[in-house]
Amino acid sequence: MRAIVLEKFGGLDSLVYKDIPEPEPLAGHVVIQVKAFGVNHAEMHMRRGEWAEAAPVSGIECVGIVKSCPGGEFPVGAKVAALMGGLGRTINGSYAEFTRAPVSNVALIDAELSWADLAAIPETYATAWTTLFRNLDLQPGQTLVIRGATSAFGQAAVKLAVNAGAKVIATTRSASRFDMLRALGVARVELEGPDLSRRIAEAGQLDAVLDLVGNSTILDSLAMLRRGGKACLAGWLGGLAPIADFNPLLQMSSGVYLTFFGSFVFGMPGFPLSDVPLQAIARDVAAGRLEAKPSRIFRFEEIHEAHRVMEANEAGGKMVVVHG
Repeated sequence: MRAIVLEKFGGLDSLVYKDIPEPEPLAGHVVIQVKAFGVNHAEMHMRRGEWAEAAPVSGIECVGIVKSCPGGEFPVGAKVAALMGGLGRTINGSYAEFTRAPVSNVALIDAELSWADLAAIPETYATAWTTLFRNLDLQPGQTLVIRGATSAFGQAAVKLAVNAGAKVIATTRSASRFDMLRALGVARVELEGPDLSRRIAEAGQLDAVLDLVGNSTILDSLAMLRRGGKACLAGWLGGLAPIADFNPLLQMSSGVYLTFFGSFVFGMPGFPLSDVPLQAIARDVAAGRLEAKPSRIFRFEEIHEAHRVMEANEAGGKMVVVHG
């Protein structure tokens, strides 16, 4: 089969097209004919050697058709999504014509959508849904701040939260993106900055903050919450540097909650992918109740350009790669 292999750590030329053997059927796993896959910053970090783990074939998610499933958990020919479970990190991932994923990291995603549209859903929407409705326990009528809302993850979270009846305040570093966020239904847009808690009118009254900027802003996010409010750290748009000299006793208000979610736990005990209503989300998209179009679509032969666009922060949303 044709695959995109990570030959070395470094630039775009590290990704090389090669013919490698197809994955064999294995108990507890599903072999999937990959029809399309999302492009993620995690794969850029793996390509550069910035993460401890990187498999020869990258790609942490895909959509496609079941080719084999020895345990019978999924019927041959079913439309499925696969994400995480070591894909692209410890086992060969989705940058190929076929991949093999653990059963625990596969879910049905049958909906009247193109493969490109389906590919925009799995990792981004599964993570956004979990942070909002599991970590933050978001309820209708609550006020939520989403920091870093113009990222693909941020936009997905905005759409899900607005659809759920929450009042959403979104942040971005660029005033030129205010109108884009308003079009998604947010109540207000604020300019992102490390001192947001001192500028926002609702400081001390917020129900929840979804912080996708990361360690550089999470303490400021905690300062905005009411007693009983929750902040979820789930992204690192501001970089991977750790919080310096973190001291909860001096830096956190009493009665607020700090939680974290990383999508790498999907499929592990306590975090089954089946907990996420991916099928329902896909059908909401197909019915027009939720918008989840990819911002850019690339052919399989265009992976270098896809990574270039991602590295240059020109994506503007979720980018996907399609076969054929």
